Amino acid sequence: MKLTDLNSAGGIGASAMHLEIGGINILIDSGLHPKIPGPEGMPDLGKIRGKHIDLIIVTHCHLDHIGSVPVAMREHPEAAVVMSQPSRILIERMLHNSANVMLRQRDESGIQGYPLFTHDEIDRMAGRFTGFPFNTPRLFRGRNDEIEITLHPAGHVAGAAAVEIRHKHRHIFITGDVLFENQRILPGARFPAGHFDTLITETTRGSTERPAGKDRLSEITRLIAAINDTIKRGGCFLIPVFALGRLQELLTVLADARKFGHLVDCPVYASGLGMDIVDYFDQIARKTKALTFSRSVVKDLKIKPVPRKINAGQDPKTNAIYLVGSGMMVERTPSYALASCMLGNARNTIGFVGFCDPDSPGGKLLASKHGEEFLFETANVTAKINAKVERFELSGHADREELLEFAVQTEARSIILVHGDPDARKWFEKELTTRMPSTKVIDPVPGQLYQV
Repeated sequence: MKLTDLNSAGGIGASAMHLEIGGINILIDSGLHPKIPGPEGMPDLGKIRGKHIDLIIVTHCHLDHIGSVPVAMREHPEAAVVMSQPSRILIERMLHNSANVMLRQRDESGIQGYPLFTHDEIDRMAGRFTGFPFNTPRLFRGRNDEIEITLHPAGHVAGAAAVEIRHKHRHIFITGDVLFENQRILPGARFPAGHFDTLITETTRGSTERPAGKDRLSEITRLIAAINDTIKRGGCFLIPVFALGRLQELLTVLADARKFGHLVDCPVYASGLGMDIVDYFDQIARKTKALTFSRSVVKDLKIKPVPRKINAGQDPKTNAIYLVGSGMMVERTPSYALASCMLGNARNTIGFVGFCDPDSPGGKLLASKHGEEFLFETANVTAKINAKVERFELSGHADREELLEFAVQTEARSIILVHGDPDARKWFEKELTTRMPSTKVIDPVPGQLYQV
């Protein structure tokens, strides 16, 4: 097998990998780097230009994995595009949202080359998307060869799939983004045990160890207690959330807590893409049984829409819960604007429930100290950190020890490290080399061809 990591910037970003297995050329994902605007944030698709790509496999529908899929499809009109059935339900909506965001960024910031694709292109390409059921082997015939593909549930987010590939006597497994722990609405990853020749594994949390006692249930209990405390003292509780997956899980958690009398009665505000996806999750739950979710949570919580105009720096004084994007409190998003309003009031709390890049506003706020000044640059607001700023360990990625144990039991001859920052990959490389001395461990240099 030949392998090239096309993620130009390395680390966690524009996920894309080219595999040549026998006579089959495969592109695994084609994302967009969330911190690099414009075409520079795409994978280096030039490395596969001129090649006949037989198949594009989408592991899941987060932007860093699908953000440039239409560009890859445009350049390789002969390629079939496959994914799980839940991802097939979601992908068009996610791509249309991405096109809207790029249009807005072009108009607001003058980003050249945006949008990377249009709404019309998405509609024209949609007929090439095929959804596969989980755990069902499918034979794929290319121009010159054939392979067997099986998608396995990977937890993480609705539709997330690990990819098992068989070619003659060769057995390859790609984890994609994975969470083994059950979420409230989504079961954890269920991977086949046993030997693989090659394992390609994500490494997102390689540089962090989960603090003792912070399992998902205890963190949810702590979150509900923090919300109750904030509301009882007359404040607002802001939860910056990712639109795909985290918002829907938290709506269900809050609805359950209120149903059983564990959550105080107060208004709950939510709006944006995440609320649109509520309907898609309801459809996935009914059609595929891959989720335990119902849009009835919206009615149960009496969700109110977030006001369209948020006056930066002005405390809303609504004594309510807000669930809004983005999850990392990125500039010019509702969570960024609301945080600028709430941070200066000691009655309020901002609670982060997912990964925050250290360079994002959310990451910078988490690294700041109570009483310091915090600059919301694009909102032209400086606020003293008087509100509580909390982190709740509800990550969508597996703990490093869990991934390590899975890797070791595969007894793979080769292990490829992807989707992780340098420190994370170094931890995996060190541990795997120690535990599996006969295994070749590769941290691929972007753009470099490897014979595996």
